[in-house]
Amino acid sequence: MNDAVQSPRPSPDTASLDRARAIHQVIVTLDTHIDIPWPTGPDPFLDGTRRVDLPKMQRGLLSAGCFVAYLPQTARSVAAEDAAYTRAIAMLEQIGGMQQSVAPIQVRVASTADAIEAAKHEGRLAVVPCVENGFAVGADLTRIAEFRKRGAIYLTLTHNGHNGLADSCNPRRDLGDREMEHGGLSTLGKAAIGMLNKVGMLVDVAHTARDTMLQAAEVSRSPIVSTHSCVSALCDHSRNMVDWQLDVIRDVRGVIQITAVAAFLKPNAKPEEVTVADFADHVDYAVNRIGIDHVGISSDFDGGGWISDWTSAADCPNVTVELLKRGYDQGALQKLWGGNFLRVMREAERIAG
Repeated sequence: MNDAVQSPRPSPDTASLDRARAIHQVIVTLDTHIDIPWPTGPDPFLDGTRRVDLPKMQRGLLSAGCFVAYLPQTARSVAAEDAAYTRAIAMLEQIGGMQQSVAPIQVRVASTADAIEAAKHEGRLAVVPCVENGFAVGADLTRIAEFRKRGAIYLTLTHNGHNGLADSCNPRRDLGDREMEHGGLSTLGKAAIGMLNKVGMLVDVAHTARDTMLQAAEVSRSPIVSTHSCVSALCDHSRNMVDWQLDVIRDVRGVIQITAVAAFLKPNAKPEEVTVADFADHVDYAVNRIGIDHVGISSDFDGGGWISDWTSAADCPNVTVELLKRGYDQGALQKLWGGNFLRVMREAERIAG
């Protein structure tokens, strides 16, 4: 191993960056997984210490972001599930509060594909609410409708640890998890997917066990998504998708959103050791395997995601510069940066009710 200090990765040249920024000006650029601070944190309207805030979104020409009400997995009990639900509602209301009539940056809370596109045309940033971890559902499926009433567009079925809905790809031994508990989806989990379909929310299989993912694809009437995962063929990690899972995503017309988590992109890597070229390798692999219509982009910023030359929302054009180098044209970039995800959103909206 060479222990010498490495030179920083050179910044994109001005012409390439200008071309990327020009494309960002005209397409919807949607990051499908961003964590929010809880219970308190910096004002999102100020340029602060978070990897994503509204000024950084403006600088990086990121027109929309899925802001997530994340519920950590704890020991399962009715009281714990109720507490998770209370937290989820409070977080969704905080996300909804980012739309203010008088503010230095104009925001639209967008809970449909049309609303995300309208925000772009209006010159507003789109804030898209989401929920991560079906633990908060408990045994009460009406809670899913309450999430949707507050604008949530997807529910990540699990996080780290099994819950009452499904098995996770990362069992929590400290919580007493066996390798598998339900054999994928529980009976309640299958019913929860039915409710998600009914209210028009997407089924997010990031964090789920592979059997859970396959069963979700079979049960859901709308395409499934993985909002923040990478490719196992390039980096063998429990959170990444093997080839047959990618094929399932394609077969149900879903989308995998490649994400900027260093350890998902390169084995055992630290963020400073990973570049947008490594990120684009995963995009390339997925596109070559299942087609451009089934791949997208996410960061997992403020939830562990960042790499050396994509450290915050302000750096989003660096991703586009790398993809342009590889021959992706504006039409392909429009699909990767949000068009594919908007398509599956519209399908979920179409079948709702």
